[in-house]
Amino acid sequence: MNLALRDVRHDLARYLLTALGLGLLLTVVLAMMGIYNGLILDGTALPDALGADLWIVQRNTRGPFAELSQISHRLEERVRAVAGVRLARSYSAQTIQRERPGGGKLRFAAVGLPWPDDHGERLPIVSGRELRDPHFEAIADRSLALALGERVRLARDVYTIVGLTEGMLASGGDPIVFFTLSDARQIQYDVANEAVRLEREARLARVRASELGLNPENLRRAHGLSSGVPALGPLPVAAIMVDLAPGADVDTVRAAIGAWPDVTVHTTQGERDLLLRGSLDLMLRQNGLFRVLLVVISTILMGLIIYTMTLEKLHSLALLKLLGARTTVILAMILEESLLLGAIAYGIALVAARFAFPYFPRRIILGDADRVALLGIVVLISVVASAVGIRKALAADPNQVLAS
Repeated sequence: MNLALRDVRHDLARYLLTALGLGLLLTVVLAMMGIYNGLILDGTALPDALGADLWIVQRNTRGPFAELSQISHRLEERVRAVAGVRLARSYSAQTIQRERPGGGKLRFAAVGLPWPDDHGERLPIVSGRELRDPHFEAIADRSLALALGERVRLARDVYTIVGLTEGMLASGGDPIVFFTLSDARQIQYDVANEAVRLEREARLARVRASELGLNPENLRRAHGLSSGVPALGPLPVAAIMVDLAPGADVDTVRAAIGAWPDVTVHTTQGERDLLLRGSLDLMLRQNGLFRVLLVVISTILMGLIIYTMTLEKLHSLALLKLLGARTTVILAMILEESLLLGAIAYGIALVAARFAFPYFPRRIILGDADRVALLGIVVLISVVASAVGIRKALAADPNQVLAS
């Protein structure tokens, strides 16, 4: 006769309800594990997909994924002249939030691909195609819920979604939309017509007030586009991505470019590490703290439950001792009840996670190692919680049965 099962059947409804509550709490623990994995995967998805060997950023900055970086687009030409460099590509990114035509929020990270060197062939495209035209095409992550062929108005132009990716999210969780670099910069630096007119008038006034105004050509340039003024130069980019030639040594090329006084060079792994120790570090540590708190709360909750169940049958335990039952039988009963409660709660957590996690706003990534880790945590919680009931059971005095 299994005493644990008989005791559970005696008050089955309350036992299962307790297991349900504990299972939902373990579901949250499992969710925090998956969110932790998702944060790392989302944060490193973009640098991994772009596949550069080196990242050149503004001097003494940690790169475009950790902090603001602005360097000249013309730096590409200098980089291409370095021995061992096969290709240099500009990188530009920004966060955009607009209203959907039918209502709702449209928020994403816009990343510029340097046309024609990069058509998006490195991206995990699951539907559609790469960029074929230098303007007005985009590749969006499917989590943004934009359909193939859908047209989206940004700045002064309309862009067509020609491809869909899977799992391309920024470190903040926003879906990524890829444009050509020229289109991305056009979207980023778009200003209202009145602002453009006022800027041109102010520029023209400054030229007229200086000696440059004596030359009619300078006046003509000052009244035109800002890109036509040589002193202003092109718009900056966030970084330059470097692809090395076969057989080139990464450290040698990095040292050669890193000697320049206006830039800092990081490897892709270095960018990943800076990202995880930078903008994602606080979120990851906070997630870990929540997991620890939830495990502690689960342990306390299960301990209280087992303690209460032991108190309710304290008289029966004393009677068992009086009848000559071995102490190990009583201890095994309490331990079995605790492990059974943990097993049921663990099963509920797995089922709840399967159906609930797809609806979470952040991506949740769970592997077999995470499920095994949670099982280990549940077993540990069950054993620790049973210790509370076992201690109380050992204190049961058989003489109290005779006295009553």
